[in-house]
Amino acid sequence: MKFSFKNDYSEGCHPTILQALLQHNLDQQAGYGEDEYSLKAKDLIKEKINNQHSDIYFVSGGTQANLIVISSILKPYQCVISASSGHILNNETGAIEATGHKVLSIETADGKLRPADIIPVLENHKNVPHQVMPKLVYISNSTELGTIYLAKELEELSVFCKQYNLFLFMDGARLGHGLTSEISDLTLEKVAAFTDVFYLGGTKNGALIGEAIVINNPVLQEDFAFNIKQKGALLAKGRLLGIQFLELMKDNLYFDLAQHANQQAMKIKKALQKKGTAFLADTYTNQIFPILPHNLIEVLSKDFEFYVWKKIDENFSAVRLITSWSTGDDAVNRFIEMLETELA
Repeated sequence: MKFSFKNDYSEGCHPTILQALLQHNLDQQAGYGEDEYSLKAKDLIKEKINNQHSDIYFVSGGTQANLIVISSILKPYQCVISASSGHILNNETGAIEATGHKVLSIETADGKLRPADIIPVLENHKNVPHQVMPKLVYISNSTELGTIYLAKELEELSVFCKQYNLFLFMDGARLGHGLTSEISDLTLEKVAAFTDVFYLGGTKNGALIGEAIVINNPVLQEDFAFNIKQKGALLAKGRLLGIQFLELMKDNLYFDLAQHANQQAMKIKKALQKKGTAFLADTYTNQIFPILPHNLIEVLSKDFEFYVWKKIDENFSAVRLITSWSTGDDAVNRFIEMLETELA
């Protein structure tokens, strides 16, 4: 059977989550996120971000989180700004546009947005009232290219957004991986301080399902629960999400799992670097994008699954390799051995 490096959600969930779900299976609890597990998980998140005034909501997935957050913030004539590689542009079937909001795309080499990237968009949307109004900046950490924001970069973007009366929303589907990257100086507390809204991704970091939306800006907190309910995201059995995030937030499990995934990817990256392999982006998270010859890609595909991300020329393409919280040494070592044999 092939081993998959296609994504970080091929496995089920961390065993402690399964054990907790089984342990509390017959406990009677209040519904719709008012169960004791959800309330405790929210308290733990508030403690870790050092903000007791943030509002927290659990939803089932990333696309759901993105469309609910963005549609709740924007008025009908307002739009969102995203890097061209952003998940909301490429992998959500027009979910944002389906809520009536245009997504303005900015081409960036590394998947990150900076103030200098955004200024031309603002300059080109001054024909009031004939054009949509830019109001929200969407970023992800780590990005779709596996790159991350450093603390100074996020702070500068936050200051810029406030200056231009824009909201800043961070997609945190792989936030654990971004924060535990070996080059990261960003903390969960700083993320909360520099964003209006972000979410902690569970689906791609050891949970069965689930993302935790964290609303830091009081202006955006009022009536948000109505949006959750209207979009079908308010689960009667909210305990399913609460128990998972309670386990992830306890004993640093969330960050330990992400760090493990990063370390496994870095083993493969270092082995490729020793062979002189070039990369589409210089990443330090659980996503790497080596540029490999087509004949090697064909050989590797016999034993491993991964995405061929981008064709470079007639002889080379960039592939995407993703490791997960559950990726073991055996698979990584086997992949490296095959690389070394074929690149000898």
